[in-house]
Amino acid sequence: MFVRMFARGPAASRRRRAVLAAIAAATVAGCGGGSEESSTPAADAGDVEVIEAWARTLAAGDEEGAAGYFAIPSVAENGPTLVKIESRADAVAFNRALPCGAEVVSARTTGELTTATFVLSDRPGGDCGAGAGATASTTFEIEDGKIVEWRRVDDAPTPGGAGEGGTAV
Repeated sequence: MFVRMFARGPAASRRRRAVLAAIAAATVAGCGGGSEESSTPAADAGDVEVIEAWARTLAAGDEEGAAGYFAIPSVAENGPTLVKIESRADAVAFNRALPCGAEVVSARTTGELTTATFVLSDRPGGDCGAGAGATASTTFEIEDGKIVEWRRVDDAPTPGGAGEGGTAV
């Protein structure tokens, strides 16, 4: 069985596809005018800094430190489960429940949301199992240097890969 850092479910998968379609539509609508620079949306440097710091801290097994990157209150949606983080203890519990460490390999920002793609890894205190080396994506909303929303999204299908909602490894 393939263990992932983030859970999945049919209802959450439909919501994520709708959100991703809206983001893709907004990205396409914003392309094609003016500059000859890349049409790929740039990632907000401040958001990426927070996301990378959170990921490094969690990958080192420091669940308490990783919890410090979450605003109180905040929310995390991991598959079909919506977690309301209303205390530091909630943030620690959420981070402790993530079995994998992760390293940011790409990020893009659309509006107020930054989506980061990670390569998963084993981490102290976790059990990534067969998920190590796979990719996972999460959309974040960052305010004042803190995570206010953390939402797992399906990785985009790759040609010849695992198909809709899957991750080709």
